[in-house]
Amino acid sequence: QARFVESGGAPVQPGGSLRLSCTASGFNLDYYSVGWFRQAPGKEREGVLCITNSGTTYYADSAKGRFTISRDNDKSTVYLQMNSLKPEDTAVYYCAAVYGPVLSLGSPPLWGDNWGQGTQVTVSS
Repeated sequence: QARFVESGGAPVQPGGSLRLSCTASGFNLDYYSVGWFRQAPGKEREGVLCITNSGTTYYADSAKGRFTISRDNDKSTVYLQMNSLKPEDTAVYYCAAVYGPVLSLGSPPLWGDNWGQGTQVTVSS
């Protein structure tokens, strides 16, 4: 059964950096687009950025210039590098995947219902 495990979340001070990992198992990640999403307390889940199976990336405005996404198919892992973190980045971060390419980041329902447990990022001084 396909599943994701997100990791790397931690408390961090404003301006700091974190790298999150999304490791897939049960399927070949090579053919999938993978997206990172986040959900803050009391808010809806929102898209952050994604990478297609061919390496094209799409970013939400909140991520542009600060976050980058990369993938290592040999390790079945997609990474989210977050720099210049702000308190408003505090959220549980999730990853999801869809087969084939995507044309935009889109909304969470477009990425199906197979979500990991998430990893908590807390940005606070």
